[in-house]
Amino acid sequence: MTPREKEAKEQEKAAQQAGDQAAQAVKDETGVGEKPPSDPEQLREEIAENREELGETVEALAEKADVKAQLQEQVDERKEQLRGAQEQAKTKVGETTEQAKQRPVPIAAAAAAILGGLILLRLIRRR
Repeated sequence: MTPREKEAKEQEKAAQQAGDQAAQAVKDETGVGEKPPSDPEQLREEIAENREELGETVEALAEKADVKAQLQEQVDERKEQLRGAQEQAKTKVGETTEQAKQRPVPIAAAAAAILGGLILLRLIRRR
């Protein structure tokens, strides 16, 4: 046997071992490939558990696939956020209005100063 044939045979053996190890890992993790229980009651229990898991999986997949329901949920969340922001804005406007009623002169003076500044800027830009 040539060195090249020996190397090929070793690689084939290593690949077979890796495949066996992977198959064993899948068997250990999933239980696939194990001998089914001989007790009918235990077998019924396993079937019931598998059906329950399958039902949960189907429900989860159906929920993920229901784009219309997901969009409606997002719309409802956004509406609730906007309602909260609206309430905050109303409260802030009410507070500001109340402050303006309590101190009308400083606010009027500030408004006049801003207006005067804008007029001055406009005149300067025209030149």
